[in-house]
Amino acid sequence: MSLQKSSARKRVSRREIIGDVIILTLAGLIASVGVNVFYAPAGIAPGGVAGLSVILNSVIGTPIGLMILILNIPIQILAYRMLGSWHLVAKTIFLVAVYSAAIDLLQPYFPPTGITGDRFLSALFGGILGGTGSGLAYRAGGSFGGTSTLAVILQKKMGTSFNNTYLYTDMGVVALAGLALGWEAALYAMVAIFVDGAVADYILEGPSTIRTATIVTNCPQEVSAAVISGLERGVTGWEGEGMYTGKERHVLFVTVRRPEVKELRRLVFQVDPDAFIVIGHGHTAYGAGFRPGR
Repeated sequence: MSLQKSSARKRVSRREIIGDVIILTLAGLIASVGVNVFYAPAGIAPGGVAGLSVILNSVIGTPIGLMILILNIPIQILAYRMLGSWHLVAKTIFLVAVYSAAIDLLQPYFPPTGITGDRFLSALFGGILGGTGSGLAYRAGGSFGGTSTLAVILQKKMGTSFNNTYLYTDMGVVALAGLALGWEAALYAMVAIFVDGAVADYILEGPSTIRTATIVTNCPQEVSAAVISGLERGVTGWEGEGMYTGKERHVLFVTVRRPEVKELRRLVFQVDPDAFIVIGHGHTAYGAGFRPGR
């Protein structure tokens, strides 16, 4: 029996590895199209090692994919030494290899001037493809290396903010692009970075389909009953205290779907016109009335 369980775990693990390899390969191919079709022809350096490689290609003609690979080698060696295990960087190394090879090997099959002469469209769609690749890579547990790997190292070893480090390094590359390719190119690079990040978040977390509501009220039972009967949503409540007034207040928490927010407000204020509601964004809810937890 134990041997069967062990064998099942190995099969599941093998399937997961194969699935991750497929996703990482797809991520590298998608992102490479963004570089070959949009970034490189338009002279847009979208931050990080890829942006630096685009700058070098524009200035001295070095192959973009090869430079991405070369610049990532010392970074990944540093990641291994600082983070302690090849397991943590293996997926990144694989993705960088696929991404680099795809850029250089597929480049002859794309128009050298891209498919549009509009640099804004190049920044926009380059960001969409790059963000799609990044989001898929993150979902598979990998990344495109470069500045994102440096940011992880600095975060773990020095306690610096990942987002701040990532932003500063990308802005440094954008500034270099401004000096080498012109400041207009740098502005388009900032557009590409913004779109890339937004699309990556969307791919990673999905659309924001739910809303969370925190309700402060003096009529907790009546408000809860109205929400439960009117929307068929569960309500969680606890006791609170107004720190300015010193009076006891009741706090309710409820999760609803985005189209239900208007009806939630109507039900609450119909029962308690003096209630206070804060609506927050959420991506996904698991449990009764939403997605199954398993």
